[in-house]
Amino acid sequence: MIKKLQLTKESVIISAILLLAAFLRLYNINGFLVFLGDEGRDVLTAYNILHGHLTLLGPTSSVGGFFLGPFYYYLIAPFLLLFNYDPVGPAVMIAFFGILTVYFVYKITNEFFGKPAGLFASALYAVSPLVIQYSQSSWNPNLMPIATLILLYLLYKSVNNRKQKYFFIVGLLYGICMQLHYLEVFVGVVILLYTAFGIYKLNPSKSKNIRMILQSYVSIFVGFIISFSPFLLFEVRHNFLNTRNIIMFIFASKDAGPGGNYVTIVFTVLFRLFARLMVDFPLAQDLKLYSITILIIWGAVGVLIGIFSIFALFKIKNKQMFYLLLFWLFISILLFGFYKKQIYDYYFEFLYPLPFMLFGGGLALLYKNAKQNPVKKSIILIIFFLLFLFSLYRADPIFKQANHQKDQAKTIADFVLSKTDNKPFNFALITGGNSDYAYRYYFTIENHPPVTILNPSQDPMRKSVTSQLLVVCESLPCSPLGYSLWEVAGFGRANIVGSWNVSVVKVYKLDHYTGY
Repeated sequence: MIKKLQLTKESVIISAILLLAAFLRLYNINGFLVFLGDEGRDVLTAYNILHGHLTLLGPTSSVGGFFLGPFYYYLIAPFLLLFNYDPVGPAVMIAFFGILTVYFVYKITNEFFGKPAGLFASALYAVSPLVIQYSQSSWNPNLMPIATLILLYLLYKSVNNRKQKYFFIVGLLYGICMQLHYLEVFVGVVILLYTAFGIYKLNPSKSKNIRMILQSYVSIFVGFIISFSPFLLFEVRHNFLNTRNIIMFIFASKDAGPGGNYVTIVFTVLFRLFARLMVDFPLAQDLKLYSITILIIWGAVGVLIGIFSIFALFKIKNKQMFYLLLFWLFISILLFGFYKKQIYDYYFEFLYPLPFMLFGGGLALLYKNAKQNPVKKSIILIIFFLLFLFSLYRADPIFKQANHQKDQAKTIADFVLSKTDNKPFNFALITGGNSDYAYRYYFTIENHPPVTILNPSQDPMRKSVTSQLLVVCESLPCSPLGYSLWEVAGFGRANIVGSWNVSVVKVYKLDHYTGY
């Protein structure tokens, strides 16, 4: 009877956590979702897929000029259709998977660390401002937390059960993960090392170990090839274009490889992993908003949480669980040291659940060791609730100002179309770092896409140049005449026949210069 009561109490708590997670991710998601060039490109591709234009390629990488696999595009397409081509549909999908991640953090932490570790970890993960930020927009890296968590959990089960069909599923899932972001290469190293190390530790026979490890690698490889096959098919048909670009990026680019202060990078990444996720420590550009004293205390809390979490890792009695989490954390951190360019928060998404699992496990261990000491238990619960309430305060969407990027893009696109007189038009975007896909998506679903100006070698008769050019200026002040951007320069010498302030941009209408 007591056991049943405890189960019911735990179920109520995790249900409340999931409801809170859902509220924080779905409240006003239409206003908070990011909808810029990358997001516009993705929904435009999904729209084309729904209209019969299939693809073997996915999104392009942020550096290196190579592409991912197409899994993400095919995943968001049904949600785009379900929401009648409103880009909020794929964002709701991401939010749903974000909520589901909270549940998996709870279940897996329970199994690895025991109760109430799962409740501590899932509650803190549910309210983490950084986690929530990347759970509200449709973007391929935003699926990495749940995909990586499930992948590595199944890897743990595969090593312990030693069944080849489980390793095959691990390979299938890894093929999907590699289509979300190439940082999943780090996870590939974890898979290889943990598979070999875990099997070696479970079997005393050296010859049997080698055979099982090789069989496991083959099963993983076959599964990976199957789920990664669309991308591989493209590569075969196009002389391994992306593969060659990736190799050039690794060995010839200044964007990756040994260099810089390796130790500094590693410790900075380790600090950010815990401080940014657990206590929302500000980014470098926001440090000026706070006093030195506040920043020292804030950073110290992040460091203490990191040290405590690593301490909790080394208290895991199940060695298979210990090795998995150890490899996941430290191999990933050490590999980051070889990356020489700026490391963004979303690069850590394949690690997002881990700090919460470790910290939740540490709190649960302290809570258990407190036994019947009410003072110690109260202190532990106070620490937890202070962190929980601080994150909830920082994440609270009710008092935050929404960006309304999706509505702004639609308003601007609709205005541009209203100035075309329903005639063919060329289009250009002058911006500091965005692309024009968000606008082009709305042009497309309104069945009035702009005509792309082709290179003279492709279009010697200049049939792709229409009688009007609509220019959106996101960078103000702006003067489109004589601008070097191809979409403007390719139109030729022009006159400005109209200009309007619309939302946060300025729209210009140009026609061809006549000499008068």
